[in-house]
Amino acid sequence: MGRNKIIYGGAFIIILVILIYSLQGEESPEAYKQRIEKEREEQDSFMRNNSESPFKENDVAYKGLTYFEPDLKYKIKARFDPIKEKKIRKLATSDNKEQEYLEYGYATFTIDGQQQKLLVLENVQENVLFLAFGDATSAGETYGAGRYLDVTHSGGNSIMLDFNMAYNPYCAYSSEYSCPLPPRENLLDVAIRAGEKNYEH
Repeated sequence: MGRNKIIYGGAFIIILVILIYSLQGEESPEAYKQRIEKEREEQDSFMRNNSESPFKENDVAYKGLTYFEPDLKYKIKARFDPIKEKKIRKLATSDNKEQEYLEYGYATFTIDGQQQKLLVLENVQENVLFLAFGDATSAGETYGAGRYLDVTHSGGNSIMLDFNMAYNPYCAYSSEYSCPLPPRENLLDVAIRAGEKNYEH
């Protein structure tokens, strides 16, 4: 009987936590982790099976993607400062060429006691926001030429950066692709141990 009380009590606490987060309009840690893992499963299925996958297109054996464990520490609500006089920013690419993006704004946040400021760019052709970054894990735990993060901004003075969703450019899997490298201001001294790890060929 005592054991049943413990089980019921634990279940009640879990339900209560989920209810509190729901009322606040936020995801519970459990729901967040499940969502991240589901999206990773879908990405794995795409890489393994889709004809547009870089592995399928180049007839390269697929060994599976690896990730850091989902960590809410790296889901960050950053301050957003728009760039009023937007200019075209040319980024060097992995094959020594250039790609052009439009400056959009800066995302400022603090992690591990250090303030960071990242440049958010806009891919005008696809009408999407783009953030390329490198950090202290680059060329070790993660891809040496940096990782990407897709972001959205619905206006206002904040922007969500979820580094658990950080992913490798296709160049991490095959040299057949031309991938933009992070701008100088997006090379961080801190370690962002979130998102996709280096691909093991």
